[in-house]
Amino acid sequence: MNQGRKLTGGKYHKQKKKKFHELQSQERLTVIGETKRKKLRVKGANQKSVLLTTNQANIISDNKTQKTDIKNVLETPQNSFLARQNRLSKGVVIETT
Repeated sequence: MNQGRKLTGGKYHKQKKKKFHELQSQERLTVIGETKRKKLRVKGANQKSVLLTTNQANIISDNKTQKTDIKNVLETPQNSFLARQNRLSKGVVIETT
């Protein structure tokens, strides 16, 4: 929808409100700590599991997967402030034990 105005100077108005299934969910950033999950109710009375805190990560090296403990977040490509807060996201460089 165009946020500006019509050629005549009139406003554009929304056609309808968003339905419940069209709404965005709250952004939940994962932090380093003891593993905690939260279950959310989604459409069809199903459940989704959201990771809130964790202290383990799966590391792949030489075609072998190994679960290790996370010590610290060193670098975050998306935002440097997230690394200071030890927030976990995709592509984060972490320090392991």
